[in-house]
Amino acid sequence: MKIQPKLAALASAAMLFGTTATALADHDDRYYPRDSRAQYDYAKVLSTQPLVNYVTVKTPVRECWEETQYYTVDRNSGHRAGGTLLGAVIGGVIGHQVGSGRGNDAATIAGSLIGAAIGNDAASKRHPHGVERHARPVERCETSYREHREKRIEGYRVTYRYNGQKYVTEMPYDPGNSIRVRVDVRPAS
Repeated sequence: MKIQPKLAALASAAMLFGTTATALADHDDRYYPRDSRAQYDYAKVLSTQPLVNYVTVKTPVRECWEETQYYTVDRNSGHRAGGTLLGAVIGGVIGHQVGSGRGNDAATIAGSLIGAAIGNDAASKRHPHGVERHARPVERCETSYREHREKRIEGYRVTYRYNGQKYVTEMPYDPGNSIRVRVDVRPAS
C-alpha cells in the first residue's frame, strides 16, 4: 500500500507535535506544580547588613509649675450694705417730710440718695479693714511635644554563597550563619 505524500507529511507532523508537546510539558510548570520537584538545602551566609530607616518620634511631656494667685475678700460687705440701706430709708423719710406738692417725689429721691451715701460712709468708717487681700498657690500645667529621631531596622540585606555562586536577598530577620534555600532540580533540555 502506497501512502500518499500529503498524508505521510501530515502523519509525521502529528507525531512530531505530539512528542514535542510531551517533552515541553515535562518542563512546564503548568503541567507539574513547582513544589513537587523543589528541594531545600542550606547556603553559607557571607554577610548581613541591616536596612536602617530613621523616623521622627514625638513624645508628650507634661510640665507643671506653681503660680501665686491673688484674690480679695470684703469682710464688711454685709455691714456696708446694711448701712447703705438704712441710710437710704432714713434719708427718704426725711426728704419726704421736707418736700411738698410736686417737689415731694424729688425730695424723697434726693433724700434717699444722700442718706445711702452717708450710711455707706458711716459703715466703712466703723469697719476700716473690711477688705483683705490674700494669695494662694495654684498649679498650672501644659503639655508640649519633644521630637527625636530614632534608628529602626526594617530588614537585612543578606549575601550568601551556594554551589560556588554568590546571591543577595533581603529578609525581615538576620538568618545567622546559614540560610535555607530552595533548589529546583529539572532535567536539562
